[in-house]
Amino acid sequence: MGKLYERIDGRLRTFIEEQPIFFTATAPLTGDGHVNLSPKGRAGTLVVIDEQTLAYLDFGGSGAETIAHVRENGRITLMWCAFSGPPNIVRIHGEGEAVFRDDPRWGELIALFGDADGPSARAIILVHARRIADVCGYAVPLMEYQGERTLHAEYFGRKTDEEFAAYCEKKEFIGSSVDGLPALPLPLPPRTV
Repeated sequence: MGKLYERIDGRLRTFIEEQPIFFTATAPLTGDGHVNLSPKGRAGTLVVIDEQTLAYLDFGGSGAETIAHVRENGRITLMWCAFSGPPNIVRIHGEGEAVFRDDPRWGELIALFGDADGPSARAIILVHARRIADVCGYAVPLMEYQGERTLHAEYFGRKTDEEFAAYCEKKEFIGSSVDGLPALPLPLPPRTV
């Protein structure tokens, strides 16, 4: 049986913070645009800021659909599934905002992630919750978590910030989305912290 929540606290917050993976979903306003669904992981890259606000690090390495969509319309959904323990699915529907490296809030926000920050962090996605709900998750399979993959952090850890900026400029669908929406500002602003 599903339940709506007023805030992210207590058992709900603990559940969110304990999951090793979550998913983001966004879409452009146009009816024939591409819906984007992305898995997110890397321990420590999601923080619950307060009872209505979350943030996660957006790293380089793929396109910038989420950034483009939240820049256009702000709509975003985050979802967590319990792959171990009691069954549960939590969704937060909200308004997303991309905070870029040259934003005055960057330093304060990036500090929330501690050691999870990495050389390829290109934006912080803030999510202001509008609807918080869970459902049973009875059909979600039980799966065993084996650990973090380190390939992404290792690959980008070998690049200087300048090399990462050059990488972003060469990659397709970074400055604009597959639907042609503005995405990551290029040239990539340098890290301020």
